[in-house]
Amino acid sequence: MFNFTALYTDQYQLTMAQAYFMNGQKDNLTVFDYFFRKLPFGGGYAIFAGLDVLLEILADFRFDKNDLEFLKEKGFHPDFITYLGKFRFRGNIYSSEEGDLIFPVRPVLQVEANIIEAQLTETILLNILNFQSLVATKASRMRQVAGDRTLIDFGLRRAQGPGGYYASRAAIIGGFDATSNVAAGRDFNIPVSGTMAHSYIESFDSELAAFDHFAEVHPHDCVLLVDTYDTLNSGLPNAMKTARKMEEKGHRLRGIRLDSGDLAYLSKKSREMLDKAGFDYVRIAVSNQLDEYIIQSLIAQEAPIDIFGVGTSLVTGYPDAALDGVFKLAYSGGKPRIKLSENVTKVTLPHKKQVFRILENNGTYSGAEAVAMADETDVDIIYHPLYPSKSMFTGNRKKEILLHKVMEGGRKLTATQSLQQISAYSRSRLDLLPEEFKRFNNPHGYKVGLSEKLRDERDRLVEEYRKL
Repeated sequence: MFNFTALYTDQYQLTMAQAYFMNGQKDNLTVFDYFFRKLPFGGGYAIFAGLDVLLEILADFRFDKNDLEFLKEKGFHPDFITYLGKFRFRGNIYSSEEGDLIFPVRPVLQVEANIIEAQLTETILLNILNFQSLVATKASRMRQVAGDRTLIDFGLRRAQGPGGYYASRAAIIGGFDATSNVAAGRDFNIPVSGTMAHSYIESFDSELAAFDHFAEVHPHDCVLLVDTYDTLNSGLPNAMKTARKMEEKGHRLRGIRLDSGDLAYLSKKSREMLDKAGFDYVRIAVSNQLDEYIIQSLIAQEAPIDIFGVGTSLVTGYPDAALDGVFKLAYSGGKPRIKLSENVTKVTLPHKKQVFRILENNGTYSGAEAVAMADETDVDIIYHPLYPSKSMFTGNRKKEILLHKVMEGGRKLTATQSLQQISAYSRSRLDLLPEEFKRFNNPHGYKVGLSEKLRDERDRLVEEYRKL
Protein backbone atom coordinates (compact mmCIF):
# COMPACT_ATOMS: atom_id res chain seq x y z
CA MET A 1 0.00 0.00 0.00
CA PHE A 2 2.84 2.39 0.85
CA ASN A 3 5.51 3.35 -1.63
CA PHE A 4 8.71 3.23 0.39
CA THR A 5 11.63 4.67 -1.55
CA ALA A 6 15.16 4.92 -0.20
CA LEU A 7 14.41 8.49 0.86
CA TYR A 8 12.43 7.00 3.76
CA THR A 9 15.44 7.46 6.00
CA ASP A 10 17.08 9.82 8.48
CA GLN A 11 19.20 12.74 7.29
CA TYR A 12 22.32 11.46 9.02
CA GLN A 13 22.22 8.23 6.99
CA LEU A 14 22.59 10.33 3.84
CA THR A 15 25.27 12.64 5.25
CA MET A 16 27.30 9.60 6.32
CA ALA A 17 26.68 7.87 2.99
CA GLN A 18 27.98 10.89 1.06
CA ALA A 19 31.07 11.00 3.27
CA TYR A 20 31.72 7.29 2.64
CA PHE A 21 31.26 7.85 -1.09
CA MET A 22 33.53 10.88 -1.29
CA ASN A 23 36.20 9.10 0.78
CA GLY A 24 36.22 6.07 -1.53
CA GLN A 25 34.68 3.76 1.06
CA LYS A 26 31.48 2.86 -0.80
CA ASP A 27 32.58 -0.75 -1.37
CA ASN A 28 33.62 -1.33 2.23
CA LEU A 29 31.98 -4.63 3.31
CA THR A 30 30.19 -4.45 6.66
CA VAL A 31 28.04 -6.49 9.02
CA PHE A 32 25.37 -4.81 11.15
CA ASP A 33 23.33 -6.46 13.91
CA TYR A 34 19.69 -5.74 14.68
CA PHE A 35 18.86 -6.52 18.32
CA PHE A 36 17.03 -5.05 21.30
CA ARG A 37 18.00 -4.66 24.93
CA LYS A 38 14.77 -4.90 26.96
CA LEU A 39 11.68 -7.09 26.68
CA PRO A 40 8.45 -5.10 26.29
CA PHE A 41 5.57 -5.01 28.79
CA GLY A 42 7.68 -6.48 31.58
CA GLY A 43 7.18 -9.84 29.88
CA GLY A 44 9.35 -12.88 29.37
CA TYR A 45 9.51 -13.01 25.56
CA ALA A 46 8.89 -11.04 22.36
CA ILE A 47 7.50 -12.07 18.96
CA PHE A 48 9.49 -11.23 15.83
CA ALA A 49 7.32 -9.58 13.16
CA GLY A 50 7.75 -7.45 10.04
CA LEU A 51 10.46 -9.48 8.29
CA ASP A 52 8.57 -10.26 5.08
CA VAL A 53 7.47 -6.64 4.72
CA LEU A 54 11.07 -5.49 5.13
CA LEU A 55 12.40 -7.97 2.55
CA GLU A 56 9.77 -6.92 0.01
CA ILE A 57 10.73 -3.27 0.49
CA LEU A 58 14.48 -3.91 0.23
CA ALA A 59 14.07 -6.00 -2.92
CA ASP A 60 13.02 -2.81 -4.75
CA PHE A 61 14.73 -0.18 -2.60
CA ARG A 62 15.78 2.79 -4.74
CA PHE A 63 15.69 6.56 -5.08
CA ASP A 64 13.13 7.83 -7.58
CA LYS A 65 13.34 10.98 -9.68
CA ASN A 66 11.59 13.16 -7.09
CA ASP A 67 13.93 11.87 -4.36
CA LEU A 68 17.00 12.79 -6.38
CA GLU A 69 15.65 16.25 -7.21
CA PHE A 70 14.98 16.88 -3.53
CA LEU A 71 18.50 15.80 -2.53
CA LYS A 72 19.94 18.02 -5.25
CA GLU A 73 18.05 20.96 -3.76
CA LYS A 74 19.46 20.07 -0.35
CA GLY A 75 22.99 20.52 -1.66
CA PHE A 76 24.26 16.95 -1.91
CA HIS A 77 27.22 16.51 -4.25
CA PRO A 78 26.34 15.88 -7.94
CA ASP A 79 28.57 12.79 -8.10
CA PHE A 80 26.83 11.36 -5.03
CA ILE A 81 23.41 12.12 -6.58
CA THR A 82 24.48 10.20 -9.70
CA TYR A 83 25.53 7.27 -7.52
CA LEU A 84 22.20 7.29 -5.70
CA GLY A 85 20.39 7.23 -9.04
CA LYS A 86 21.78 3.74 -9.58
CA PHE A 87 21.49 2.67 -5.93
CA ARG A 88 19.98 -0.74 -5.16
CA PHE A 89 20.27 -2.94 -2.08
CA ARG A 90 22.49 -5.86 -3.09
CA GLY A 91 23.38 -7.18 0.34
CA ASN A 92 22.71 -10.39 2.24
CA ILE A 93 20.42 -10.73 5.23
CA TYR A 94 20.52 -13.44 7.88
CA SER A 95 17.53 -13.54 10.16
CA SER A 96 15.40 -15.30 12.71
CA GLU A 97 12.15 -16.61 11.24
CA GLU A 98 9.18 -14.30 11.35
CA GLY A 99 6.89 -15.27 14.21
CA ASP A 100 9.68 -16.81 16.29
CA LEU A 101 10.42 -15.85 19.88
CA ILE A 102 13.19 -13.30 20.31
CA PHE A 103 15.12 -12.16 23.36
CA PRO A 104 17.42 -9.28 24.34
CA VAL A 105 21.11 -8.90 23.51
CA ARG A 106 21.36 -11.53 20.81
CA PRO A 107 21.20 -10.64 17.09
CA VAL A 108 17.69 -11.03 15.69
CA LEU A 109 18.85 -10.15 12.18
CA GLN A 110 22.16 -9.35 10.46
CA VAL A 111 22.76 -7.22 7.39
CA GLU A 112 25.87 -7.99 5.34
CA ALA A 113 26.39 -5.31 2.68
CA ASN A 114 28.60 -2.46 1.61
CA ILE A 115 28.67 0.41 4.06
CA ILE A 116 26.30 2.68 2.12
CA GLU A 117 23.71 -0.03 1.43
CA ALA A 118 23.74 -1.12 5.07
CA GLN A 119 23.54 2.42 6.39
CA LEU A 120 20.63 3.39 4.13
CA THR A 121 18.59 0.36 5.20
CA GLU A 122 18.89 1.09 8.92
CA THR A 123 15.96 3.47 9.34
CA ILE A 124 13.40 1.46 7.37
CA LEU A 125 14.57 -1.73 9.09
CA LEU A 126 14.15 -0.31 12.57
CA ASN A 127 10.87 1.38 11.66
CA ILE A 128 9.29 -1.85 10.36
CA LEU A 129 10.71 -4.45 12.74
CA ASN A 130 10.51 -2.54 16.02
CA PHE A 131 6.87 -1.57 15.58
CA GLN A 132 5.50 -4.84 14.25
CA SER A 133 7.40 -6.91 16.83
CA LEU A 134 6.01 -4.71 19.62
CA VAL A 135 2.40 -5.10 18.42
CA ALA A 136 2.76 -8.84 17.71
CA THR A 137 4.06 -9.33 21.25
CA LYS A 138 1.14 -7.37 22.71
CA ALA A 139 -1.28 -9.44 20.64
CA SER A 140 0.36 -12.66 21.76
CA ARG A 141 -0.14 -11.75 25.40
CA MET A 142 -3.84 -11.21 24.76
CA ARG A 143 -4.08 -14.51 22.91
CA GLN A 144 -2.51 -16.25 25.89
CA VAL A 145 -5.32 -15.18 28.21
CA ALA A 146 -8.17 -15.26 25.68
CA GLY A 147 -7.79 -18.97 24.97
CA ASP A 148 -9.90 -19.94 21.96
CA ARG A 149 -12.13 -16.85 22.16
CA THR A 150 -12.19 -14.53 19.14
CA LEU A 151 -9.87 -11.52 19.12
CA ILE A 152 -10.50 -8.66 16.69
CA ASP A 153 -8.25 -5.65 16.04
CA PHE A 154 -10.34 -2.47 16.37
CA GLY A 155 -7.37 -0.12 16.59
CA LEU A 156 -7.06 1.75 13.30
CA ARG A 157 -8.75 4.93 14.53
CA ARG A 158 -6.46 5.07 17.59
CA ALA A 159 -3.21 4.22 15.84
CA GLN A 160 -0.41 6.68 15.19
CA GLY A 161 -1.41 7.60 11.65
CA PRO A 162 -0.66 4.95 9.00
CA GLY A 163 0.98 2.75 11.64
CA GLY A 164 -2.42 1.13 12.06
CA TYR A 165 -1.97 -0.55 8.67
CA TYR A 166 1.00 -2.63 9.82
CA ALA A 167 -0.39 -2.96 13.34
CA SER A 168 -3.23 -5.03 11.88
CA ARG A 169 -0.72 -7.32 10.17
CA ALA A 170 1.32 -7.75 13.36
CA ALA A 171 -1.82 -8.42 15.42
CA ILE A 172 -2.61 -11.45 13.26
CA ILE A 173 0.94 -12.78 13.69
CA GLY A 174 0.50 -12.42 17.45
CA GLY A 175 -2.70 -14.46 17.42
CA PHE A 176 -5.64 -12.20 16.52
CA ASP A 177 -8.39 -13.56 14.29
CA ALA A 178 -9.59 -10.52 12.33
CA THR A 179 -9.38 -6.75 11.91
CA SER A 180 -11.68 -3.81 11.30
CA ASN A 181 -9.01 -2.38 8.98
CA VAL A 182 -10.34 -2.92 5.46
CA ALA A 183 -7.15 -1.90 3.61
CA ALA A 184 -5.04 -4.31 5.68
CA GLY A 185 -7.68 -6.97 5.15
CA ARG A 186 -7.36 -6.58 1.40
CA ASP A 187 -3.56 -6.37 1.21
CA PHE A 188 -2.71 -9.06 3.77
CA ASN A 189 -5.70 -11.36 3.27
CA ILE A 190 -6.95 -10.83 6.84
CA PRO A 191 -10.59 -11.55 7.76
CA VAL A 192 -12.40 -8.21 8.12
CA SER A 193 -15.00 -7.65 10.82
CA GLY A 194 -17.23 -4.72 11.78
CA THR A 195 -20.67 -4.01 13.20
CA MET A 196 -22.16 -0.55 13.81
CA ALA A 197 -21.53 2.62 15.78
CA HIS A 198 -23.80 4.39 18.23
CA SER A 199 -24.35 7.08 15.59
CA TYR A 200 -26.19 4.59 13.40
CA ILE A 201 -28.69 3.86 16.15
CA GLU A 202 -29.01 7.53 17.11
CA SER A 203 -29.84 8.43 13.50
CA PHE A 204 -33.15 6.52 13.78
CA ASP A 205 -36.19 7.63 15.75
CA SER A 206 -36.10 4.39 17.73
CA GLU A 207 -33.50 1.82 18.68
CA LEU A 208 -35.72 -1.01 17.47
CA ALA A 209 -36.11 0.58 14.04
CA ALA A 210 -32.32 0.89 13.77
CA PHE A 211 -31.86 -2.77 14.64
CA ASP A 212 -34.58 -3.95 12.26
CA HIS A 213 -33.23 -1.98 9.32
CA PHE A 214 -29.66 -3.10 9.95
CA ALA A 215 -30.76 -6.74 10.13
CA GLU A 216 -32.61 -6.40 6.83
CA VAL A 217 -29.43 -5.22 5.12
CA HIS A 218 -27.07 -7.66 6.92
CA PRO A 219 -29.14 -10.80 7.62
CA HIS A 220 -26.17 -13.19 7.55
CA ASP A 221 -23.67 -11.32 9.70
CA CYS A 222 -25.68 -9.12 12.04
CA VAL A 223 -24.18 -7.96 15.33
CA LEU A 224 -26.15 -5.32 17.24
CA LEU A 225 -24.65 -2.70 19.56
CA VAL A 226 -26.91 -2.71 22.61
CA ASP A 227 -25.56 -0.02 24.97
CA THR A 228 -26.56 3.22 23.22
CA TYR A 229 -29.33 4.00 25.71
CA ASP A 230 -29.86 1.29 28.35
CA THR A 231 -28.25 -2.09 27.81
CA LEU A 232 -30.52 -4.35 29.85
CA ASN A 233 -33.78 -2.40 29.71
CA SER A 234 -33.69 -1.23 26.11
CA GLY A 235 -30.79 -2.42 23.97
CA LEU A 236 -30.94 -6.12 24.70
CA PRO A 237 -34.77 -6.43 24.70
CA ASN A 238 -34.90 -4.64 21.34
CA ALA A 239 -32.10 -6.81 19.97
CA MET A 240 -34.10 -9.91 20.95
CA LYS A 241 -37.18 -8.52 19.19
CA THR A 242 -35.10 -8.08 16.06
CA ALA A 243 -33.63 -11.55 16.51
CA ARG A 244 -37.15 -13.03 16.66
CA LYS A 245 -38.08 -11.30 13.39
CA MET A 246 -34.89 -12.62 11.83
CA GLU A 247 -35.79 -16.17 12.85
CA GLU A 248 -39.19 -15.79 11.19
CA LYS A 249 -37.34 -14.99 7.94
CA GLY A 250 -34.97 -17.94 8.32
CA HIS A 251 -31.98 -15.96 9.62
CA ARG A 252 -30.16 -15.72 12.92
CA LEU A 253 -28.73 -12.84 14.85
CA ARG A 254 -25.02 -13.45 15.07
CA GLY A 255 -24.26 -11.44 18.18
CA ILE A 256 -24.59 -8.42 20.41
CA ARG A 257 -21.81 -6.00 21.36
CA LEU A 258 -21.22 -4.30 24.71
CA ASP A 259 -19.08 -1.19 24.53
CA SER A 260 -19.41 0.37 28.00
CA GLY A 261 -20.27 -0.29 31.61
CA ASP A 262 -19.40 -3.26 33.79
CA LEU A 263 -18.61 -5.77 31.08
CA ALA A 264 -18.50 -8.76 33.42
CA TYR A 265 -21.90 -7.99 34.96
CA LEU A 266 -23.57 -6.98 31.70
CA SER A 267 -22.29 -9.98 29.79
CA LYS A 268 -23.58 -12.35 32.49
CA LYS A 269 -27.00 -10.71 32.57
CA SER A 270 -27.15 -10.61 28.77
CA ARG A 271 -26.25 -14.28 28.50
CA GLU A 272 -28.94 -15.13 31.05
CA MET A 273 -31.60 -13.11 29.21
CA LEU A 274 -30.61 -14.43 25.78
CA ASP A 275 -30.62 -18.06 26.89
CA LYS A 276 -33.95 -17.67 28.66
CA ALA A 277 -35.48 -16.30 25.46
CA GLY A 278 -34.09 -19.15 23.36
CA PHE A 279 -31.20 -17.25 21.82
CA ASP A 280 -28.39 -19.40 23.15
CA TYR A 281 -26.68 -19.20 19.76
CA VAL A 282 -26.23 -15.41 19.93
CA ARG A 283 -22.63 -14.55 20.74
CA ILE A 284 -21.50 -11.76 23.06
CA ALA A 285 -18.79 -9.34 21.92
CA VAL A 286 -17.21 -6.65 24.09
CA SER A 287 -14.98 -3.65 23.43
CA ASN A 288 -13.90 -0.50 25.32
CA GLN A 289 -10.24 0.00 26.28
CA LEU A 290 -9.40 -3.70 26.63
CA ASP A 291 -5.92 -5.07 27.22
CA GLU A 292 -4.46 -8.38 28.36
CA TYR A 293 -5.08 -7.63 32.02
CA ILE A 294 -8.72 -6.67 31.56
CA ILE A 295 -9.32 -9.73 29.38
CA GLN A 296 -7.66 -11.89 32.02
CA SER A 297 -9.86 -10.35 34.71
CA LEU A 298 -13.07 -10.82 32.72
CA ILE A 299 -12.29 -14.47 32.13
CA ALA A 300 -11.38 -14.97 35.79
CA GLN A 301 -14.83 -13.57 36.64
CA GLU A 302 -16.32 -16.18 34.29
CA ALA A 303 -17.81 -13.52 32.05
CA PRO A 304 -19.52 -15.38 29.16
CA ILE A 305 -17.76 -13.36 26.46
CA ASP A 306 -17.10 -14.87 23.05
CA ILE A 307 -15.42 -11.99 21.20
CA PHE A 308 -12.99 -9.29 22.36
CA GLY A 309 -12.51 -6.18 20.21
CA VAL A 310 -9.22 -4.51 21.15
CA GLY A 311 -8.06 -1.12 19.95
CA THR A 312 -5.81 1.43 21.61
CA SER A 313 -3.63 -0.76 23.81
CA LEU A 314 -2.95 -3.14 20.93
CA VAL A 315 -1.97 -0.80 18.11
CA THR A 316 -0.03 1.64 20.30
CA GLY A 317 1.79 -1.09 22.22
CA TYR A 318 0.56 0.48 25.45
CA PRO A 319 2.18 1.21 27.83
CA ASP A 320 5.62 0.75 26.24
CA ALA A 321 4.92 2.52 22.92
CA ALA A 322 8.20 1.32 21.33
CA LEU A 323 10.59 -1.61 21.19
CA ASP A 324 14.14 -0.39 21.76
CA GLY A 325 15.64 -2.25 18.81
CA VAL A 326 18.99 -0.92 17.54
CA PHE A 327 21.25 -1.44 14.50
CA LYS A 328 24.94 -1.65 15.35
CA LEU A 329 28.10 -2.16 13.34
CA ALA A 330 29.90 -5.44 14.09
CA TYR A 331 32.39 -5.79 11.21
CA SER A 332 33.87 -3.36 8.68
CA GLY A 333 36.95 -3.01 6.48
CA GLY A 334 38.10 -6.54 7.21
CA LYS A 335 38.07 -5.98 10.98
CA PRO A 336 35.66 -6.64 13.86
CA ARG A 337 34.17 -3.44 15.28
CA ILE A 338 32.84 -2.57 18.72
CA LYS A 339 31.12 0.32 20.47
CA LEU A 340 32.25 1.12 24.00
CA SER A 341 30.17 2.85 26.63
CA GLU A 342 30.27 3.90 30.26
CA ASN A 343 27.05 1.88 30.46
CA VAL A 344 28.31 -1.70 30.13
CA THR A 345 24.93 -2.89 28.79
CA LYS A 346 25.58 -0.78 25.68
CA VAL A 347 28.91 -2.34 24.75
CA THR A 348 28.23 -4.11 21.44
CA LEU A 349 29.29 -7.55 20.21
CA PRO A 350 31.84 -7.69 17.36
CA HIS A 351 32.06 -9.98 14.32
CA LYS A 352 29.54 -11.80 12.21
CA LYS A 353 27.66 -14.15 14.52
CA GLN A 354 25.31 -17.09 14.86
CA VAL A 355 22.73 -17.78 17.55
CA PHE A 356 21.91 -21.22 18.99
CA ARG A 357 18.79 -21.99 20.98
CA ILE A 358 19.48 -24.50 23.74
CA LEU A 359 16.86 -27.25 23.87
CA GLU A 360 15.83 -29.90 26.32
CA ASN A 361 15.92 -33.53 25.19
CA ASN A 362 12.18 -33.43 24.49
CA GLY A 363 12.58 -30.43 22.18
CA THR A 364 11.21 -27.79 24.55
CA TYR A 365 13.24 -24.67 25.25
CA SER A 366 15.66 -24.71 28.14
CA GLY A 367 15.40 -20.96 28.56
CA ALA A 368 18.81 -20.14 27.15
CA GLU A 369 20.50 -19.11 23.90
CA ALA A 370 24.13 -18.91 22.86
CA VAL A 371 25.58 -16.09 20.76
CA ALA A 372 28.66 -17.37 18.97
CA MET A 373 31.05 -16.48 16.16
CA ALA A 374 29.61 -17.30 12.73
CA ASP A 375 32.13 -20.08 12.13
CA GLU A 376 31.36 -21.92 15.38
CA THR A 377 29.32 -25.09 14.96
CA ASP A 378 28.72 -25.84 18.64
CA VAL A 379 29.00 -24.16 22.01
CA ASP A 380 29.94 -26.05 25.16
CA ILE A 381 29.65 -23.21 27.68
CA ILE A 382 27.89 -19.86 27.57
CA TYR A 383 29.03 -16.87 29.61
CA HIS A 384 26.88 -14.05 30.95
CA PRO A 385 27.44 -10.92 28.77
CA LEU A 386 28.03 -8.70 31.81
CA TYR A 387 29.12 -11.04 34.60
CA PRO A 388 31.81 -13.42 33.26
CA SER A 389 31.81 -15.46 36.48
CA LYS A 390 28.30 -16.65 35.60
CA SER A 391 28.25 -19.47 33.08
CA MET A 392 26.16 -22.41 31.94
CA PHE A 393 27.30 -25.76 30.52
CA THR A 394 25.54 -26.53 27.23
CA GLY A 395 27.76 -29.15 25.65
CA ASN A 396 25.38 -32.11 25.93
CA ARG A 397 22.22 -30.16 25.02
CA LYS A 398 20.47 -30.11 21.68
CA LYS A 399 20.85 -26.82 19.84
CA GLU A 400 18.89 -25.08 17.10
CA ILE A 401 20.46 -22.60 14.68
CA LEU A 402 18.37 -19.42 14.58
CA LEU A 403 19.89 -17.13 11.93
CA HIS A 404 19.24 -18.19 8.35
CA LYS A 405 20.01 -16.47 5.05
CA VAL A 406 16.78 -14.90 3.82
CA MET A 407 18.17 -12.46 1.23
CA GLU A 408 21.17 -12.85 -1.06
CA GLY A 409 22.47 -10.15 -3.35
CA GLY A 410 19.33 -8.13 -2.69
CA ARG A 411 17.13 -11.03 -3.81
CA LYS A 412 14.56 -12.45 -1.41
CA LEU A 413 15.16 -16.18 -0.84
CA THR A 414 12.10 -17.08 1.18
CA ALA A 415 8.58 -17.64 -0.10
CA THR A 416 5.93 -15.32 1.28
CA GLN A 417 3.78 -17.08 3.87
CA SER A 418 0.25 -16.17 4.85
CA LEU A 419 -0.17 -14.38 8.15
CA GLN A 420 -2.16 -17.35 9.38
CA GLN A 421 0.84 -19.61 8.68
CA ILE A 422 3.20 -17.24 10.47
CA SER A 423 0.78 -16.99 13.40
CA ALA A 424 0.48 -20.78 13.66
CA TYR A 425 4.27 -21.06 13.60
CA SER A 426 4.57 -18.44 16.31
CA ARG A 427 2.10 -20.23 18.56
CA SER A 428 3.90 -23.54 18.01
CA ARG A 429 7.13 -21.90 19.14
CA LEU A 430 5.43 -20.34 22.14
CA ASP A 431 4.10 -23.78 23.11
CA LEU A 432 7.71 -24.92 23.53
CA LEU A 433 8.51 -22.13 25.98
CA PRO A 434 8.04 -23.16 29.63
CA GLU A 435 5.14 -21.50 31.44
CA GLU A 436 7.34 -19.61 33.87
CA PHE A 437 8.59 -17.42 31.00
CA LYS A 438 5.03 -16.59 29.90
CA ARG A 439 3.54 -15.30 33.14
CA PHE A 440 2.72 -11.60 33.31
CA ASN A 441 4.08 -10.96 36.78
CA ASN A 442 7.80 -11.53 37.41
CA PRO A 443 8.42 -13.92 34.51
CA HIS A 444 11.46 -16.17 34.70
CA GLY A 445 14.54 -14.58 33.11
CA TYR A 446 15.60 -16.06 29.77
CA LYS A 447 19.38 -16.50 29.57
CA VAL A 448 21.39 -15.22 26.61
CA GLY A 449 25.09 -16.00 26.87
CA LEU A 450 28.26 -15.69 24.81
CA SER A 451 30.49 -18.44 23.56
CA GLU A 452 33.99 -18.43 25.00
CA LYS A 453 35.44 -17.44 21.62
CA LEU A 454 33.09 -14.47 21.20
CA ARG A 455 33.54 -13.38 24.80
CA ASP A 456 37.33 -13.39 24.44
CA GLU A 457 37.17 -11.45 21.17
CA ARG A 458 34.90 -8.83 22.71
CA ASP A 459 37.14 -8.45 25.76
CA ARG A 460 40.23 -8.19 23.57
CA LEU A 461 38.67 -5.41 21.51
CA VAL A 462 37.48 -3.59 24.63
CA GLU A 463 41.05 -3.48 25.93
CA GLU A 464 42.46 -2.52 22.54
CA TYR A 465 40.09 0.40 22.03
CA ARG A 466 40.37 1.62 25.60
CA LYS A 467 44.11 1.97 25.10
CA LEU A 468 43.41 4.15 22.06
